[in-house]
Amino acid sequence: MKKPVASIYSRDIPLFLILLPFINALNYYLTYTNIPSGWRLPATFLIDTLQGYAAWWTIRTIIRWLDHRIPYERGVTRRLVTQCVLTSVAGILVIAVSTEIINALATDKPVPRTFYTHDIFIFFIWILAINGIYVGAHFYERFREADQTKQEALRIRQEGLMVRSGKQNIALPFDDIAGFYVEGDYTMVLTVQQKRYVVEQSLDRLESELPAEWFFRLNRQYILHRRSLMAFDRMENGKLNVRLKTIAGLPETIQVSRTRAPVFKKWFSVD
Repeated sequence: MKKPVASIYSRDIPLFLILLPFINALNYYLTYTNIPSGWRLPATFLIDTLQGYAAWWTIRTIIRWLDHRIPYERGVTRRLVTQCVLTSVAGILVIAVSTEIINALATDKPVPRTFYTHDIFIFFIWILAINGIYVGAHFYERFREADQTKQEALRIRQEGLMVRSGKQNIALPFDDIAGFYVEGDYTMVLTVQQKRYVVEQSLDRLESELPAEWFFRLNRQYILHRRSLMAFDRMENGKLNVRLKTIAGLPETIQVSRTRAPVFKKWFSVD
């Protein structure tokens, strides 16, 4: 069974806890004309770093929310534009508001004008960089998932289907499999020797991994091997009535819907 790919959200916290202080240190050289000296330097650095953490956590929360509301699968351009706009506005707002509050508590002077004419632009660049990290991580993990699926499909073709029998895992050659079916909450595999095993994959997952030249998804409940099928009869409503060979545990006939009938006829006619 394919091992799940770990989510970026299980690894990003340690990364940014370490990365943000380094970004803050670099910002000192980019944004400060006069770096504070003495005790003010560590105090200012700590406050700025905490502000960075607050802005990053806000950005992270928005990105996770967008993963559910506007996933990349619904449109990459729409997602990227929405994400960059929302995270930039929210991140800069967090930094600006916290800066105004801290400045009001620490001094009677207003926030320097350069903060809004120069510093904000630097923060915007870093927010886009953070977005780039999350976007890159997302597509990298989708690539890893696709690669694992490809490797799993290749393994299945080479080894057959792995099933659990007692405390052992055994490989069922495809020629020994009569078909798969749903029984209650379980997916079952039936062999030509009338042995049954519980399969961890769903029929949807099996349909994408099994060799398409040997197996066909007849309906929501059955995926059968070509050798288990004998013939089919056309019905008036466009459906097909597929006749099965006599195999204990499988029905004598299974209906194929009108929408899947053309695909089945084309698949079944191929030698």
